[in-house]
Amino acid sequence: MRIGIPAETRAGEKRVATVPEIVEKLIKLGFNVAVEAGAGEAANFSDEAYRAAGAEIVVGAAKIWAESDIVFKVTVASSAEVEVMREGITLIGFIWPAQNPELMQQLAAKKVTVLAIDCLPRQLSRAQKMDALTSQAGVAGYRAVIEAANVFGRFFNGQITAAGKVPPAKVFIAGAGVAGLAAIGAAAGLGAIVRANDTRAEVADQVKSLGGEFVKVEYEEEGGGGGGYAKVMSEGFLQAQREMYAKQAREVDIIITTALIPGRPAPMLITADMVKSMKPGSVIVDMAGERGGNCELTEAGLVVVKHGVTIVGYTDLNSRLARQSSTLYSTNLFRLIEELCKTRDGMINVNMEDDAIRGLTVIKDGEITWPAPPLKMPAPKPAAVAKPAPAAQGHGGGGKPVSAGKTAAIFAVAAVLFLLIGAYAPAAFLGHFTVFVLACFVGYMVVWNVTPALHTPLMSVTNAISSIIAIGALVQIAPPLKEGLDRPDVWICALAVAGIALTAVNMFGGFAVTRRMLAMFRK
Repeated sequence: MRIGIPAETRAGEKRVATVPEIVEKLIKLGFNVAVEAGAGEAANFSDEAYRAAGAEIVVGAAKIWAESDIVFKVTVASSAEVEVMREGITLIGFIWPAQNPELMQQLAAKKVTVLAIDCLPRQLSRAQKMDALTSQAGVAGYRAVIEAANVFGRFFNGQITAAGKVPPAKVFIAGAGVAGLAAIGAAAGLGAIVRANDTRAEVADQVKSLGGEFVKVEYEEEGGGGGGYAKVMSEGFLQAQREMYAKQAREVDIIITTALIPGRPAPMLITADMVKSMKPGSVIVDMAGERGGNCELTEAGLVVVKHGVTIVGYTDLNSRLARQSSTLYSTNLFRLIEELCKTRDGMINVNMEDDAIRGLTVIKDGEITWPAPPLKMPAPKPAAVAKPAPAAQGHGGGGKPVSAGKTAAIFAVAAVLFLLIGAYAPAAFLGHFTVFVLACFVGYMVVWNVTPALHTPLMSVTNAISSIIAIGALVQIAPPLKEGLDRPDVWICALAVAGIALTAVNMFGGFAVTRRMLAMFRK
């Protein structure tokens, strides 16, 4: 089969659907690849590079659409492109079926098969390699920070120089999805103080791991939606969120907004009053400008200055890193083709029984199949039947609890032994014996009440260090050996020797166990 790569026709679009590196891999799968002349020039991929990779360079998009069996696209196909495409082809790219119902009807009339990369079921772990939304969002988030740095009036990182002290920039990221996390990492890498917020509380750890501070809204409500997106929140939560944003607007130098829910207008997060409250020279980068913007004063595609604040509303952030975006996107499409062509013979099979492929397929042979049915989730495992707790075993044996009479007898015997020791043992021995009994009691209460969750390598190190009690045993041995042994000193010396032996095992064993456990985490 023949894969065609037309040049993108959308104004300002610089990406290309396949790069030379991926062309070589497609040919190894058995496909022929045709690229429109100049399709990769804006992304710094020359026609010569495509020829060297084995692709055929074709002049004119009409020939690509008329002679290809499969067409890769980045942006949504236009009506003009639909008119010249051959019937029955397979189209792969961004479609956004909910936002383009007329385009869906036009494509269906051409009896084509359409795989919308934006409809990929992102809940499936094996679909991550095909997830172009994630790869493109990561690029856009990074580029948003670069655009902010471009118009910001000073350094991101703090500096102390002979000419004076420069405080670090404070950056607030509204929305910690893929784009937001990429922006957090980029801003933190440039040395800024980064804060972030998201309706999904579970991303707080991700924000912290990238060097940011998670700013929580003082309102309890779960914000996780389906497919990795946030959901629309209640009015109470939104009011609390606006108050938090207003406070951050007064404090920070840069705000980057990333909040967007597919199929809906962008939520309004930064009002005109918040913009007025920001410091002169501050910057807002609104990544949702194409869907109305998260800032009230955003103008899509433009950079404007309002109330002394520069508002960047670019809608082509990916095209501003066209080479990187194209490389990642073409890799996503190649992984999809691998799933469609498992026989590696240059023929694809759109398997509607495959959950990932079924979710992507919005039109099959001219029949609209969007939206896809809900994913078949695995049946929950049956709850384990609780086993009755085993009866506590006591000194009486047989698993039966110790009777009150036996307990009293044990205490009576112990009392007699302590009485005999107190009557006949020397005073020095009594002092050591008292410390020994107390140590046993305290040790039992401390060690046996430690939760199993704390049984880590640290416990082994602690045991080894606590074995310093061996020094005490050495002190007990030294005087009797020097002055001569009498009967009590023999017992003390013997107990001290036994103590040294046991603590030596504890010391060396503790460090040995720690070493082995830590080795498990080394590459």
